[in-house]
Amino acid sequence: MDGTVDGFRYGAVTPVAAYLMACLGGALGLRCIVRSLLDAQSWKAGWLALGAAAIGCGIWTMHFIAMIGFHVEETRVRYDAATTVLSLVVAVAVVGVGVFIVGYRGTGGVTLAVAGAFTGLGVAGMHYLGMAAMRLNGEVGYDPVGVALSVLIAVGAATAALWSAVTIRGFLTSLGASLVMGVAVSGMHYTGMAAVSVHVHDSTGGTWAGDSPTSLLLPMLLGPVVFLLLAGVVVMFDPLLVLGERSPAPRPEASAANSADPHRPSWRASASRTRKR
Repeated sequence: MDGTVDGFRYGAVTPVAAYLMACLGGALGLRCIVRSLLDAQSWKAGWLALGAAAIGCGIWTMHFIAMIGFHVEETRVRYDAATTVLSLVVAVAVVGVGVFIVGYRGTGGVTLAVAGAFTGLGVAGMHYLGMAAMRLNGEVGYDPVGVALSVLIAVGAATAALWSAVTIRGFLTSLGASLVMGVAVSGMHYTGMAAVSVHVHDSTGGTWAGDSPTSLLLPMLLGPVVFLLLAGVVVMFDPLLVLGERSPAPRPEASAANSADPHRPSWRASASRTRKR
């Protein structure tokens, strides 16, 4: 028989908390991408990796906070720990591919499309792999149209977010972009959840393996949340990350020439004296 699915068991608590975590991860990730574009090449990879981890942890935390409110009336819902952790690894790794493409290749049309596709597929892949971690007395089905729409939302949102990260330098505008990204990630999640149907088996009780949402998800969420808070501290104490801009540094060769002989006239002054003669 068909199960009665409820994605809002605790009302607005889980959707709002999930949205805030998506915004936090998006904001930190986008600011780290901006920072990578402002720093020397030696630090670029580190900032991009931190940005990918922040975005990946943000969407993973958002997903499983929202899933705490997921309930099927006719059966208990449990989660497989290994698949749940794997979904986090996939999120960070695949999002990282898109972030590194933008960080090193810029925002040309083709480059941005490829990077957005990778990042969006990382978001969608994390979602459906996280759904695959569910264990219940039944089978989970999906409406193909809803699944396709959720993937398109993820790719479109990721592309727009990456574009804003490398083209928008103001802090407030970047903050607005992260809020929009949070809406898009949450929208992708609940669009995918609207495509879910559960066919419950006739047997009652059930002996399927797995942990309950509160016993598994709440302790597991602690790690990514702490990471996001620590990344937030990095953002707050780095003025370049907050401002997102700085004046260009002088060219090394010019600085070396001036410091070598401070009394030597510039080539423009020499040329001017030559013309006067």
